[in-house]
Amino acid sequence: MSITPSLLRRRLGSVGRWSLVVVCVLIVVASTIIGMVSRQSHPQVRGSIELPGLSAPVDVLRDQWGVPQLYADTAEDLFAAQGFVHAQDRFFEMDFRRHVTSGRLSEMFGPDQVGTDAAIRTMGWRRVAEAEWDRLESATRSYFTAYADGVNAYLAGKSPGDVSLEYTLLELTGLDYTIEEWSPIDGLTWLKAMAWDLKGNYSAELDRARLAVAGFSGEQIDELWPAYPEEQHVPIVPEGTVADGEFTTDESAALRTWEQSDEDITGVLRRTLAATEQASAVLGPERADGIGSNSWVISGDLTDTGTPLLANDPHLGAAMPSVWYQVGLHCREVSQACPFQVTGFSFSGVPGVMIGHNASISWGFTNLGPDVTDFYLERIDGDRYLVDDEWRDMEIITETIEVAGADPVELRIRSTGHGPIMSDNDENLAELATGSGGLTEAEESDDAGQSSYGLALRWTALDPGTTADAIFALNTAGDFAEFQAAAEQFDVPAQNLIYADTSGNIAYQAPGRIPVRGAGDGRFPAPGWDSSYDWEGFIPFEELPSVVNPDEGFIVTANNAVIGEQYPYLLTADWAYGYRSQRIRDMIEAAEKPLSAQDMLTMQMDSANDAAIPVLEALRELPTDGLPTAMELLDDWDLQQDRSSAPAALYNAIWRNLLLSTFDELPDGSTPGGGERWGWVVAQLLADETSPWWDDLSTDDLVETRDDMLTRAVEDAVTELTESQGEDHTQWRWGAMHTLTVTHQTLGTSGIAPIEWVFNAASIESSGGDGLVNATGWDAASGYEVDAVPSMRMIVDLGDFTRSQWINLTGNSGHPFHGNYADQLPYWQEGTLLPMPWQVELTVQDETNLLVLEPAGHSS
Repeated sequence: MSITPSLLRRRLGSVGRWSLVVVCVLIVVASTIIGMVSRQSHPQVRGSIELPGLSAPVDVLRDQWGVPQLYADTAEDLFAAQGFVHAQDRFFEMDFRRHVTSGRLSEMFGPDQVGTDAAIRTMGWRRVAEAEWDRLESATRSYFTAYADGVNAYLAGKSPGDVSLEYTLLELTGLDYTIEEWSPIDGLTWLKAMAWDLKGNYSAELDRARLAVAGFSGEQIDELWPAYPEEQHVPIVPEGTVADGEFTTDESAALRTWEQSDEDITGVLRRTLAATEQASAVLGPERADGIGSNSWVISGDLTDTGTPLLANDPHLGAAMPSVWYQVGLHCREVSQACPFQVTGFSFSGVPGVMIGHNASISWGFTNLGPDVTDFYLERIDGDRYLVDDEWRDMEIITETIEVAGADPVELRIRSTGHGPIMSDNDENLAELATGSGGLTEAEESDDAGQSSYGLALRWTALDPGTTADAIFALNTAGDFAEFQAAAEQFDVPAQNLIYADTSGNIAYQAPGRIPVRGAGDGRFPAPGWDSSYDWEGFIPFEELPSVVNPDEGFIVTANNAVIGEQYPYLLTADWAYGYRSQRIRDMIEAAEKPLSAQDMLTMQMDSANDAAIPVLEALRELPTDGLPTAMELLDDWDLQQDRSSAPAALYNAIWRNLLLSTFDELPDGSTPGGGERWGWVVAQLLADETSPWWDDLSTDDLVETRDDMLTRAVEDAVTELTESQGEDHTQWRWGAMHTLTVTHQTLGTSGIAPIEWVFNAASIESSGGDGLVNATGWDAASGYEVDAVPSMRMIVDLGDFTRSQWINLTGNSGHPFHGNYADQLPYWQEGTLLPMPWQVELTVQDETNLLVLEPAGHSS
């Protein structure tokens, strides 16, 4: 969600009126002062600190990358220490996150964030987390409580400026801010934010609704959202179905298929355009193609160690600091009372490790992307909504949004049996303040009388769940049976879970609460007044796809289809279209055996653009007369998009211009992004030279064909690159266009250059691209700049964990001017991994990075 700290921009932005000389001097002085002030919040990493509540000392040993390995006698001490070190390195990020997830950004950043707060409060992330608390296992609650105690022990006695530089700068805006104590619920609520980022086909459903209300036919929408190409791009689990209440790969099992509903609600959607657009505007811009991830695991039969190798690189938005925090959690003596011996990637604000390995198993995640969100068009009469022939009362609650620099805003939240009415909350503050409900103006006379329409959201994450329990179950699982038991608790967000263990097994499990619908297939908003469209339950865990030790010796997941059409349940109709997954499969199958960890890294960094093949074939069919000589770059292109590649620069410029000129009739919000879906859409369209999509609507006297648009795209691309990179096409560089600036989530867009210099990483050139294995995403609608990245990379060696490797996007520290703030970014850019520490010895010669957390009153 977009964060615009307008108060900071307005107050500090006045320097723009000063003379250039004065500004330059002030920048130098301010940078020096800011650096000095920043260092006062840098963490203590050696010596000892008293941490009340510990039962015994905890050792915190950090390596040169600032990654702490924690050693404790009890689980509660271990998580108290994790809370302490998370707060040392990342508390502003944690505090910002809890304001996001509780709908309280306006308290810090003023009126610009009221719309965001209203959307999140309407969904009720905090309310759901509070409802989850009592349902969690007692051990989980004790771990979250101990973690919160550790955070609060760090905060005790500190002013905001002692905790992070961000608070000091916010105080310059006049913000009088007091840091609240950390609550266990704060961490639970952050899990809702991750579920939101990985919520599946929400954006796709909105996009299809937008196209329908804009008058596009069902056939046209299907051309833009084609079926998954199962024959070309193999699903994760190629075979299997459900029989006798269990998932099976037995080919003799009876097969059933789901059927798409024939219900046409396009007319209703046209009447509710306002509701659809309101929801989209409040919740912020979405990439309809989504954000993906890669993971794969290879059996020891195919590796040089004779034991499995597991690789994972989740793709998320680029943020400073990175979303991940690297950590090791070690019970000095592993027992039932203290069962943790685990290392990997954690979220600041949440205890435990999300992705990594323990002493017996390793696991990784990619987004399964099931359809777990449905919009319901509700017929509304005042505060009533229609179900079948009955008018029912909505549930109504009122909340107050506190706003820095402005009066509080009263928010009236209405919900039906399907969920909150998202279309109630317009960005207009005056409408929010009236509490009138903000109903859409589209009113129709029907059999039920005079009514209006609203858009309700049904989403699995708005039901209390058990994902927090799953974290610790994953961390302590010793075999696949225990791993599956943990996966069963991982209800949202539903992820593709890959697995390997030291006994040589590899496996895949699909978890999550995935709805079973009555009527409809979830591709379009459903009529809420017809109960036949309600969810009837959820797919039983035992019937979700899984596979253990497949004959081919490997498992690949990259947001592609989990399973084929023979599966009896609808998981989703909106997968990534399989270019990444198929490329990984092809590389594994073609590679010389045995495979090494270096082979895995080479695959992670692969930048081949297989989706370009049909476009290149069509370009080569164009008459060469009159085409720019720069086209010779594509004659022998190997499809790799390294940042030094001139052919990649030319091809991607052609691709972007082709998309924008061909699909010029699409409404705002549906503009082609250029990812895997659009690769498949265009591949199908190239076979029809006179398709109406090729016609340029701005040329009334012409009807363009495929070759016309390809030729125009080439000419426009060459003109664009000549103007931006010079006339010598051999010197064009993909990296000069495809740049990454890792931006601080709040102050990184302040509009004040010195502030942005402090908090943002320097812009770097990037290889890769959208829909490639090296998935540095970009949006053709806005430019070539990177907007999604492999947020980390990890390769785990199950034969010897000390040979495992990893990299974070930026660094473990959240403090500017700290040595670990962005120290991993150059290695990330080059595709280099760092050693992944495991059971680090405490008897080090240099103990400058050993911190001992002592119980209160403890005598060393």
